Parts: sequence; C-alpha cells; structure tokens
Amino acid sequence: MHSDQPKSKSSTVVPAQVPRRFVFVLLDNFTLLSFAAAVECLRIANRMAERPLYEWSVIGDGEVVACSAGSRFQLDGPLGELGRDDTVLICGGVDIQQAATKKMLNWLRREARRGLKMGGLCTAAYLMARAGLLDGKRATIHWENHDSFAEEFPEVSLTKSVFTIDGTRMTTAGGTSSIDLMLSIVAQDHDEKLANAVADQLIYSSIRTDQDTQRLSVPTRIGVRHPKLSQVIQMMEGNIEEPISPSTLARDAGMSTRQLERLFRRYLSRSPKRYYMELRLQKARNLLMQTDMTVINVALACGFSSPSHFSKCYRAHYNTTPYRERGAQSSRLSV
Repeated sequence: MHSDQPKSKSSTVVPAQVPRRFVFVLLDNFTLLSFAAAVECLRIANRMAERPLYEWSVIGDGEVVACSAGSRFQLDGPLGELGRDDTVLICGGVDIQQAATKKMLNWLRREARRGLKMGGLCTAAYLMARAGLLDGKRATIHWENHDSFAEEFPEVSLTKSVFTIDGTRMTTAGGTSSIDLMLSIVAQDHDEKLANAVADQLIYSSIRTDQDTQRLSVPTRIGVRHPKLSQVIQMMEGNIEEPISPSTLARDAGMSTRQLERLFRRYLSRSPKRYYMELRLQKARNLLMQTDMTVINVALACGFSSPSHFSKCYRAHYNTTPYRERGAQSSRLSV
C-alpha cells in the first residue's frame, strides 16, 4: 500500500476525509509513462492538500511484472477481491492481446459485477472490451490501435479523444493522457484549484479535456498549412474502406484534378493516388499486426477488392507479403 504524506506547506487545503483508493493492474509490457503519470498525479495531490487524499496499490498476475522498457516491478499482491470503493486502473502497453488471458478476463468481469469503477490506460481498453466491459460505452485507445479496435469491437463507441469517462468506465489514449484523466478526477473529487496546483507541479501547462483529440492536426503532422490539402487528406483518412476517386476529391475541395495533382506533388512529393494508397496500406499493416482478421478481410477493410492486388501493392510498399507479415508477427508473439 502506498500513500504520500505532506512534504511542503500549501494554501490548497482540502477538508479531512477517507482517502480514495486506486488499484493499478500492471500487465506484461505495460507502458511505464502512462502508469507513472497517473501515480504522480495522486502523489502530488496528497502533497498539495497536505493530507493523504489518495492511496494506491499495485497488483497483477504474478509477483513481478516488466514494463515495455524492460524495468521490473514488484507487485503488492495478486488478483484478488477488492474493496467496493476501490477504483481499478489497468495499465496496458505493447502486445496487449497477449495479456487477455482467461484468468485476467474472468477477474475483470467478476470485479466489474461487484460495481467497481474501472479504467484502462494506454491500450488497456482492448482488455476491457474483450471482457465486455465497454459494450455500449464511449471509449478511446492509442491511435496506433484505433483501426484494429474498431474492427474487432463494433459495439463500442470508439472516439479519438485523449481520454473518456462514461459512467463507471474510463479509458485513455496512452502517454501523457493519464495526466489529463487524473487531473479531471482530482477536480471532480475536490476542485479545479487543486487540479491546477497538481498540473503546476508537473510543469503541465495545457490541461486537455475529453473533447481534445489525441493525434496532431493534419497540418501539424504533414508539416504543411494548406487548408485544401488538409481537407483532402481528412477525406482520404475517413474513407479507407471505400476509397474516393481523385476527381471526386478535387471536386469536393473546390479544385480541378490537375490542381490537386500539383498540390500533392508540391507539398508531399507524391501523387494523390500514391498518398491514398500509402494510407490504406498503413491501416492494412496495423490490422495484420494487431488483429486475427483474415488477409482477405483486411484487404476488403482497406479498399482492395482483389486479394492478389492487395498482396501486390503490399509487397511493393513493405517488401513482404501480407501472409508473411502475419506469420512473422505470430512467431514474434509466441517467443
């Protein structure tokens, strides 16, 4: 059990109360940043309030768990029955599918039936969805896992927010989004003044809400600020399964097909058709690496009507076939 005692004087003082307890479930290969960011918010809230507002413990399946950076953590205890007022935060990371063991899923379902609040940090939304805890709920997950999650769990209302809170379920996109979720919780539990004090201690100058998206805007990502180019790329990203023709893209953006070609050549050094193909292949690779979808279904989900055409395009771009990519991924996960 961990709690942080007052260490410095502060004008932000909260009335005495029973500390709220968080239980962090560390999965194999969890993302250290997401976990550490959440714990630090609780520790600093205690320090700023000059009393233990929060307590936390770390549990998991085993005695020691390693994060994706290789550091190992001694757990406080196993997966057991928790207090009814506890809040569970599952810490995910890479290869999240491997963490979806029968034991872990059954434990999550059992504790959820007891009415506990539950959250998933980074990729842990996948585990919650596999356990059926997000059916009919709003949720988010790291953008890299967004495509595969949307394909596998259509019953979940997936957003691109940095974090979501839907009833007793919480999810974050990973990285520093844990800070935004925890600051939101601190503000709800106490007040925004305390949450702002925690943010100041973290040198966190821009607190995001659940309305903020996790990925950079198109202009920032491509390094070009051109409204019509951004508009076309957004249309491409939103229509992967049923690609839009260059002439339609140009018309909807209020330009000719030739102007569209020049725009892409000038700023991205490739044709619109080539850029669109790269977007589709990138999604295809994500689905191959992160789901059990058949190669044919992956091809269809990415706008390829012919598996042979999909394989040919994939080989030209990644220098391997979709089948070999899937096989290499399976071999790596079995090690």
